[in-house]
Amino acid sequence: MPEKARVRVDAWLWAVRVYKTRSEATAACRAGHVRLNGSPAKAAQTVVPGDRLRVRKNGEERDLEVAGLLSKRVSAPLAQAAYLDRTPPKPKVLIPQVPIRDRGAGRPTKKDRRELDRLRSSWNPGSDD
Repeated sequence: MPEKARVRVDAWLWAVRVYKTRSEATAACRAGHVRLNGSPAKAAQTVVPGDRLRVRKNGEERDLEVAGLLSKRVSAPLAQAAYLDRTPPKPKVLIPQVPIRDRGAGRPTKKDRRELDRLRSSWNPGSDD
């Protein structure tokens, strides 16, 4: 597998399977969704091993470090070996448990309904308290 000393950003992003097509990678560069070493990347800029790419796709940001240069699309295991994923792990979001009423329990009693109303009035997701 011959490797060049430099590869275009859009070609590299396509080769390592970040984007499905090279034109999609070019459009992402043009839209400002790709940053090379902290500055916005143009599609024709070249990458060398050690460069850091920050890619925003589908609302998620990935921080990639170039480990190897690829100009042609290769299999997924070879593509993953061409970069180091430096993306920090997502923080775990704790979702409060909502009590689930047993199936077939029927309508809530007046006492149950008052308890539910009290819970609903105390929990307001839009308030800044």
